[in-house]
Amino acid sequence: MGGVGEPGRGPAQPRAPLPTFRWEQIRPHNLPGDKWLVIERRVYDISRWAQRHPGGSRLIGHHGAEDATDAFHAFHQDLSFVRKFLQPLLIGELAPEEPSQDGPQNAQLVEDFRALRQAVKDMKMFEAKPAFFALLLGHILAMEVLAWLTIYLLGPGWVPSTIAALILVISQAQSWYLQHDLGHMSVFRKSQWNHVAQQFVMGQLKGFSAHWWNFRHFRHHAKPNIFYKDPDVTVAPVFLLGELSIEYGKKKRRYLPYNCQHLYFFLIGPPLLVLVNFEVENLAYVLMYMRWTDLLWAASFYARFFLSYIPFYGVPGALLLFVAVRVLESHWFVWITQMNHIPKEIGHEKHRDWASSQLAATCNVEHSLFIDWFSGHLNFQIEHHLFPTMPRHNYHRVAPLVKALCTKHGLSYEVKPFLTALVDIIRSLKKSGDIWLEAYLHQ
Repeated sequence: MGGVGEPGRGPAQPRAPLPTFRWEQIRPHNLPGDKWLVIERRVYDISRWAQRHPGGSRLIGHHGAEDATDAFHAFHQDLSFVRKFLQPLLIGELAPEEPSQDGPQNAQLVEDFRALRQAVKDMKMFEAKPAFFALLLGHILAMEVLAWLTIYLLGPGWVPSTIAALILVISQAQSWYLQHDLGHMSVFRKSQWNHVAQQFVMGQLKGFSAHWWNFRHFRHHAKPNIFYKDPDVTVAPVFLLGELSIEYGKKKRRYLPYNCQHLYFFLIGPPLLVLVNFEVENLAYVLMYMRWTDLLWAASFYARFFLSYIPFYGVPGALLLFVAVRVLESHWFVWITQMNHIPKEIGHEKHRDWASSQLAATCNVEHSLFIDWFSGHLNFQIEHHLFPTMPRHNYHRVAPLVKALCTKHGLSYEVKPFLTALVDIIRSLKKSGDIWLEAYLHQ
């Protein structure tokens, strides 16, 4: 659901009487070539159109045979515009006696969350402050210049090079956060402006494809911590997380010593995610989907970087600087993005309502001015997942309202100290490894 595209042709005419469906009739339509979904009690056949969905067929397909109302609201800004593209796909509506959500979901929680979302919208918390994001971009560009000036003025010695590398790491990490904001369309009111700005930040400042990131990241938001739907936790057979630990143990699968995964995590997790996994995955996506504009943006990053530093270091030295920055940046990225998710529930699809599914997969980290900056406000992961298009400078404002909603419905609203959150990543990996080992030895 990351945007809108050209509408497909559906069997229903706008003014034709709409047939009604029961959930038992909708449930079977969750196959690769046969997808229905429900939005605001209306039933849509997206089978042929899913491949043209701007957010990707997987993203919209993950909501097959479900009530996707809250996901629809979460991912789109201009709902009236998007509904025009849904109209040709409309095939009916839920029967009057049918509940709006299928399965044992908390209807009152769904209603209260939607009321909260409307209240937050009325409080203008979805409106961005241009000066805030201009300052973020300004300090990123300033650090890029400062890193180059450090080498230019002090020479390519070890001390200046170390300082320049650290400055570049900060710039790269902060660029991740800014492109993330733009990808969620939380900076500009017009989607196109967000897309263009994200391509600049992700391409020119980072060397990656904006489309690749959105294709990957939106699936994480749609179904967080759900195997085979969230790419962030679909990491087997390298790491085992959550329910997969027991499954691998019972089936006697041992591709790696998973009881030691909390140790080899330090060798292949934080150091290599951005440098190896992301680089390969990004290039494969660009070539497979022929995103040539993204490729040119990424090429401009590499041209700028190496033309800036080869005169000082030569090719081998500039390449070493690049690798050092990528490895350090990767550490920053992994620890910050995983401290809110890996320690939480990870498993197969439970078909929960939007609020419950997001809360089960996320937790917050205590905030301060430094932690807010250092984590790109991802320490407010609960608020970010409930309201992905909300500008991050408003997370602290909506947090008390979200906490009150959780208290009312007996839901966990977990907030951890920063260091505890980091250590919990290792604890969770060790726990999963121990569970695998016990199942492996005793089944």
